[in-house]
Amino acid sequence: MSIEKHDLLHEFPDHHHTIRHLKMNDKHFARLFDQYNALDAEVRRAELGVEHLSDADLDSKKMDRVHLKDELWQLIQSTEAAL
Repeated sequence: MSIEKHDLLHEFPDHHHTIRHLKMNDKHFARLFDQYNALDAEVRRAELGVEHLSDADLDSKKMDRVHLKDELWQLIQSTEAAL
């Protein structure tokens, strides 16, 4: 089974410099980034069958991941617009 990667560097490869800058200089971004990665790892483990989640719980976690990614993307875009 092939599971799609959703880490931020995979999702936004052209923005890795901004992501790195924000991780090192913006505590809010760094906290959201860590939350996103933890949630992504949890979803991946469930998709691989390592952990069991109900379909509803998995869908909920996927939606939470989408919302976090959207918030992180907004921060990336606003940072790049300010440069």
